[in-house]
Amino acid sequence: MPKITSDNLKVNEPIEAAAPDATLIIVVNPTNPLKVGSYTFQLEVLDDSGNRSKPVQARLFIADAEAPTAIISAPRSVPFGTDFTLSGIESSDVGGGTIARYVWTLIQ
Repeated sequence: MPKITSDNLKVNEPIEAAAPDATLIIVVNPTNPLKVGSYTFQLEVLDDSGNRSKPVQARLFIADAEAPTAIISAPRSVPFGTDFTLSGIESSDVGGGTIARYVWTLIQ
């Protein structure tokens, strides 16, 4: 059964395999995975007489299903009447996305 790494997939570049290999394994490179979004794959099959099927397509969506992680960097104490800074720069999204907005709320 053929395998191809995600970073070697090319649009409109066929990957062929002889029967009985009826599956294609996409091996995701963790340092360069497929981006979040929609992908369409197509399959055609040929018989031993050289007749080609009509193409069929499958659409799949790579989704970011992991919530981001919020991390606050803040001083432990601040002198009265002094400005201070809170930072969320260490927050991250390991699920394939990027931080798009920071929402700060004073709770008490």
